[in-house]
Amino acid sequence: MNFREELKSKTAAVEKIVESYLPEESGTQHEIMEAMNYSVTAGGKRLRPLLMQETYRMFGGEGREVEPFMAAMEMIHTYSLIHDDLPSMDNDDYRRGRLTNHKVFGDAMALLAGDGLLTQAFEVMLEQRGVDSKVLLEVVRLVAKCAGPTGMVGGQALDITSEDQQLTLEQMKKLHEAKTGAMFVAAVRGGAMLGGADPETLRIMTHFANLFGLAFQITDDILDV
Repeated sequence: MNFREELKSKTAAVEKIVESYLPEESGTQHEIMEAMNYSVTAGGKRLRPLLMQETYRMFGGEGREVEPFMAAMEMIHTYSLIHDDLPSMDNDDYRRGRLTNHKVFGDAMALLAGDGLLTQAFEVMLEQRGVDSKVLLEVVRLVAKCAGPTGMVGGQALDITSEDQQLTLEQMKKLHEAKTGAMFVAAVRGGAMLGGADPETLRIMTHFANLFGLAFQITDDILDV
């Protein structure tokens, strides 16, 4: 099996894992559940959960303990895309070849769908019973920090305040490390932590994740142009 075939196979397997943690579209809250699921099931590279799974396995992880965290990675990533597409942000009509969430469900429901995915991600992670409680808390804290104001959200804020400005190379690097790289750090470092990596290895893997995120964003920007 060549790399592309193996990547396709692994991505399909990750899809099934992520979808298994999505809420049922039933009951009085079916519309918000439908809006949440609409964007998660829209496809994508699934890089964050895939990197988390592979890093976990790299350091000896063999069970399914990583799976809730993988689903959470994709939920958080998808919430950020839903909000990013809103008229008050990038105002995009299409994402991954289909109408964006707010174009289907309206601005208010799209905002709530993003909120729902973000909060459910932490519910999913904290329902995990197969991980040592100390490691569980450390990984959840890592994810929260990487997704929050010193990570992805902070990077998004910096992106907004930097519009129409000429940034230095160092400023651009910090923006991308937060906006894009932080969640790659959560995936890679989190996977390594769940797999039992030692502190020095965690440092090395964190450095790799930062560089990977920077390379990913540069490539993405070039493709946009």
